[in-house]
Amino acid sequence: MRNYLDFEAPIKELNEQIQKLKDSAVKTGVNVENAVQELEKALIAKTEDLYKNMDPWQRVQLSRHPDRPYALEYIEAMTEGTWIELHGDRTVKDDKAMIGGFGLLNGESVMFIGQQKGANTKMRQYRNFGMANPEGYRKALRLMRLAEKFNKPIVTLIDTPGAFPGLEAEERGQGEAIARNLFEMMRLKVPVICIIIGEGASGGALGIGIGDRVLMMENTWYSVISPESCSSILWRSWDYKVTAASALKLTAEDMKWNGLIDGIIREPLGGAHANHEQAISILKDVIQSTIADLRKNSNDELVKQRIEKFCAMGKYVEA
Repeated sequence: MRNYLDFEAPIKELNEQIQKLKDSAVKTGVNVENAVQELEKALIAKTEDLYKNMDPWQRVQLSRHPDRPYALEYIEAMTEGTWIELHGDRTVKDDKAMIGGFGLLNGESVMFIGQQKGANTKMRQYRNFGMANPEGYRKALRLMRLAEKFNKPIVTLIDTPGAFPGLEAEERGQGEAIARNLFEMMRLKVPVICIIIGEGASGGALGIGIGDRVLMMENTWYSVISPESCSSILWRSWDYKVTAASALKLTAEDMKWNGLIDGIIREPLGGAHANHEQAISILKDVIQSTIADLRKNSNDELVKQRIEKFCAMGKYVEA
């Protein structure tokens, strides 16, 4: 059964009306095809209008939608059962919040790395809600180096509320692990594509976010801090999270305008949560075309262009 956010109430109402008509037709045998078609047209128009005029906070809510596809679903569907997960950082343990392994994408072997939140309460606890510990980032780096060794492209799927903030994570070097990834990813001599598929919060996202192409799906966010945390710091309350979301300029459109990402991946009508199959197909096509485009450059050129791209980031206005 589909879950609806508060602002999706008009969509929910129209869907319920359509379903009632269909149920009525089954019971009574009355032909309601014309009425259903009219409601379906109204549903499409309402959905287009609703999603075209969303504010930043609503985008944040969509990025967290419980029905939204997570990294593991994308990877398994795109690789059509050829994905082989690899485990462990060879130092501490296997971090379940960070997944990675090789899979075939249209016949080409690709290293997929992503943050996995979990599809239900039990799995969210198992995956630590997508918040990786230092060993998660060290596992990711180990797999990236493995991909570089065999000259295979790397695709990272970012979806995290942040790196795990616990005391034990800090004791094991959370900051150093993320910083090491930033340094090493900048120098990888293979194509690297980073895609925000949900939440992109702080260093937790940036730890696997340095690539030749950094892309965001349409209904996602990418920022140094979440709106709730920003609100709690500035106003000592979460009540201003909507204001904070707007001020942070965290949407895909804002990030593209500021030159911090390279492109936006449009989602199916109603968002990725409304049509998993189409969302996966769109993402797969984008990844394939991007890899093909990056393969036109030599490995040394990729590193040079990647460094230049990140060094050139930043916009400012002199008052």
